[in-house]
Amino acid sequence: MPPPFPTATAAASTTSHLALLLLLSSSSVFFLYKSLRLRRNNPPSPPPGQVPAPTPTLLYASATGTSKALAAGLSRRLAEAGFTAHPADAAAFDPDDLPSLPLLLLVLPTHDGGAPPPAAAFLARWLEESAADFRAGAALLSGLRFAVFGVGSRAYGETFNAAARSFSRWLRALGAAEVVAVGEGDVDGGDLEVVFEEWCGRVVRVVKGEEIGEGHNGESDGFDELEEEESDDDDDEEEVDGGEVDMEDIAGKAPAARRRNGKVEGALSNGGENGVRDMVTPIIRTSLEKQGYKIIGSHSGVKICRWTKSQLRGRGGCYKHSFYGIESHRCMEATPSLACANKCVFCWRHHTNPVGKSWKWKMDDPLDIVNAAIDQHTKMVKQMKGVPGVKPERLAEGLSPRHCALSLVGEPIMYPEINVLIDELHRRHISTFLVTNAQFPDKIKTLKPITQDSLKSLHDKDQRTVYRLTLVKGWNAEEIDGYAKLLSLGQPDFIEIKGVTYCGSSATSKLTMENVPWHSDVKDFSEALALKSGGVYEVACEHAHSCCVLLAKVDKFKINGKWHTWIDYDRFHELVTSGKPFRSQDYMALTPSWAVYGAEEGGFDPDQSRYKKERRHGAAALKD
Repeated sequence: MPPPFPTATAAASTTSHLALLLLLSSSSVFFLYKSLRLRRNNPPSPPPGQVPAPTPTLLYASATGTSKALAAGLSRRLAEAGFTAHPADAAAFDPDDLPSLPLLLLVLPTHDGGAPPPAAAFLARWLEESAADFRAGAALLSGLRFAVFGVGSRAYGETFNAAARSFSRWLRALGAAEVVAVGEGDVDGGDLEVVFEEWCGRVVRVVKGEEIGEGHNGESDGFDELEEEESDDDDDEEEVDGGEVDMEDIAGKAPAARRRNGKVEGALSNGGENGVRDMVTPIIRTSLEKQGYKIIGSHSGVKICRWTKSQLRGRGGCYKHSFYGIESHRCMEATPSLACANKCVFCWRHHTNPVGKSWKWKMDDPLDIVNAAIDQHTKMVKQMKGVPGVKPERLAEGLSPRHCALSLVGEPIMYPEINVLIDELHRRHISTFLVTNAQFPDKIKTLKPITQDSLKSLHDKDQRTVYRLTLVKGWNAEEIDGYAKLLSLGQPDFIEIKGVTYCGSSATSKLTMENVPWHSDVKDFSEALALKSGGVYEVACEHAHSCCVLLAKVDKFKINGKWHTWIDYDRFHELVTSGKPFRSQDYMALTPSWAVYGAEEGGFDPDQSRYKKERRHGAAALKD
């Protein structure tokens, strides 16, 4: 028998896939950290009892030149003490290097409204989103020591040096140790030089090992209280209009939505008056926005994927690029429903999303959702301009998304106008990959252009079908016979087999690093499952970076000894536009040699540049 998990999860790519995702645990590759040693350029050995001196990285973000000049002064002070720290513009700094740094020194002003200066905007976004995303955990920067000096004016009141204090808060939230308290210089108060000299003196003493830094004084800055407020959901209840309402009942009863003249009555433009409540409440909105989500209307969202950022910089795409030819830098990750259908015991979001088994909320218009999603996505891509390593040609391509992964979070297929939304994306030649739970057979049955209503009838469908199995050591990695039976029911075109990835601890999950399989374990399981199929399936592709392997049907996708798992997206759109029935074989394309199972590249596109980081294990949750 297959393992007794709460539900099987289905995914449908309306361009190409109807996938049954058996997410028996939820995990995502986010941060896996190796042991990290602090590095230094061999300064003079400190006397016994003193702290060894790390090599400083000195960054500045200057609007008028003041911060740059101050950073140069600190560099001279360090040089006099025998240490090299060349001042560098924060705009050219790659935040991905932070986990490998031993000591960061940052000098920056505060921009309009308390925001960081433009030169430090990307670094600020990286830190803020990572600090708010519990998948990163509090150990991401645990090997880093830091000190921040702010340049501002008290004339601006509460925003005086707000940027410097925000950087300090984010760094501490990610496990970095503040060795000198935030220095706050006042350019209009006449004490800038005095305060800076005092701060520099402490920094130099820390670098020399003469002083053990204890920057943060332990007083609350409101960050911990906010986190506690946002995660206080042990009973999945939320304060709404003065009363406690369970997430499943948050919407009450909503009348059926109506479409008139091609428009959903009560759409996003007028607040979605066809339901009782907004799906996204203020607390949920605050939590998701802190994690980098852009909330659309009352129930949708979009977020730029880390693989999108990676391929914009020529550093490789996700496994979908290796398996199906999806260009990660042109992929938009979105959802028309931020609500989940279950309260899974392995939830990596701590049950912070709304929950409902049917649509009970106000409903926004699908055309407005598509327009807003593309607008927000392209804005996030534009923000990558000037980021170290971003290639101009990739950035230009990224501003025109060609694929939409409707898999961001929640249950997209529950949105009543999902077909209209998908049609609109296809009309714009944006292919789609829809991830859905297997609890909504009627919705799957009417989904365009794919129809299916059960595992048993899945093999009768003409479009691509996919299962995804998430392997968890100690839970399901030995259940090969059970999964072989599931394959015989639906006979999908593909099976994605992915190892669960440790992203930290969670009150809803008991998984640890002991449950995480190696890529070799995933390969062994995949080969054994293929063998069980009696030749129906063979191992076709792999993406070692994601610990993921693809099985494919031999009779459909292996032609003259060559795999054809990739998708001809132009051909697909032609077929959709024709309105005539078509099969998965009609839009398949040759799989490149580097993506084929067993290739030396391990599924990594040789046209990309591999970027490896030093990482450490930390506390985080599990996601798929």
